[in-house]
Amino acid sequence: MAQTPSIPKGTRDYSPEIMVKRNYIFDTIKSVFKLYGYLPLETPAMENLSTLMGKYGEEGDKLLFKILNSGDFLSSVSDSEIEERNIPRLTNKICEKGLRYDLTVPFARFVVQHQNEITFPFKRYQIQPVWRADRPQKGRYREFYQCDVDVVGSDSLLNEVELVQIVDEVYKRLKIHVRLLINNRKVLAGIAETIGHPEKLVDITVAIDKMDKIGAENVNAELREKGVSEEAIEKLQPILHLEGTNEEKLTRLQDVLKGSETGLKGVEELSTVFRYLKQLDIQIEVKLDLTLARGLSYYTGAIFEVKALDVEIGSITGGGRYDDLTGIFGMKNMSGVGISFGADRIFDVMNQLDIFPKDSTATTRILFVNFGEKEEAFCLPILKTLRVAGINAEIYPEAAKMKKQMAYADKKVIPYVALAGENEIANNIVTLKNMVTGEQESVAIPDLVEKLK
Repeated sequence: MAQTPSIPKGTRDYSPEIMVKRNYIFDTIKSVFKLYGYLPLETPAMENLSTLMGKYGEEGDKLLFKILNSGDFLSSVSDSEIEERNIPRLTNKICEKGLRYDLTVPFARFVVQHQNEITFPFKRYQIQPVWRADRPQKGRYREFYQCDVDVVGSDSLLNEVELVQIVDEVYKRLKIHVRLLINNRKVLAGIAETIGHPEKLVDITVAIDKMDKIGAENVNAELREKGVSEEAIEKLQPILHLEGTNEEKLTRLQDVLKGSETGLKGVEELSTVFRYLKQLDIQIEVKLDLTLARGLSYYTGAIFEVKALDVEIGSITGGGRYDDLTGIFGMKNMSGVGISFGADRIFDVMNQLDIFPKDSTATTRILFVNFGEKEEAFCLPILKTLRVAGINAEIYPEAAKMKKQMAYADKKVIPYVALAGENEIANNIVTLKNMVTGEQESVAIPDLVEKLK
């Protein structure tokens, strides 16, 4: 019996129709990145596990796809070790590589490895797939694309402001209504100090980052499980639920965190960013959200998250500042900040809202109907002229029935069909049919380019 073809859960095939839409997203995002002086970069799909492990926190490490060593990967493992089933130890022996979890850690590795060839500040964008061994569900995939933009080698807050501008411009062009949430890990560290649990910063941030998903009660329950005292949890509640404008929240925070130097530094950084943004015509809503924590452990300053307002889905963009990431690879004092656009979720949002440009599905602008060899010889030079002019054009490859050729044009959503029979050849014209309106007209060959443009 023939095997039924399938793909792994959490992955997807992309048909030509879908790829046209995806490329529209990629091209839009890429064009904005270029506007701000960012250059393209690509890194391998797999990295050494030593590069990836320990960079995403304990939960992130569990979601890394590990790759078995080539050949006899069990050769260095004893029978007793197999029977012991110590999975972390076994993994270290049989796996040296893993699929990248995100684009930021490979970027940091690249910067350190190529530091003598790079001009700093180094601004790069990267559009590639990443993999996470997560449980597939709506809006969450095991393989998905990220569109990252980062600048490393500068601790100026102008970079944070620029990233907000990029987010604003991208979503304006894609016509998606969004809200940008912003916070600062220094503020979160200050909150942990203020409630008396500075040593529990990671546990606190991991828990409160789930506020939107599991609610305050479950967040508090998780904090209790992690050993945070009831008194500290009680102190935390009014801080996380501060109301008012961004300026009012910052003023209140300044008072709440007055005993924490780190916390006050975070408030100062946020205040500077908001002050710059007030001078710019930012169209999207930018909101200070103290429950925003971003689970990745390498963030040290500003953190960002973008939510779509018209569709129920997780964040579609996120990022932040990471002062210590290259230090892990031996390169100290190299601050960076970046954001990542989730192309797959952006696609789902645009598809659900039906806001892709209607002509984005028409890769071919005009199809020439094939009536036979004589007609082919007449059409081929015209096709070349159209393509030189940048007009996507094709001819049906064989003289099939007219009904079949017109059905082909319909299925590919080709807006124009050209018919060239004996009469058209004699008069050096084509009959141009508009597939949307059904109207037909005779067009002289020299006028065809201008007509289609």
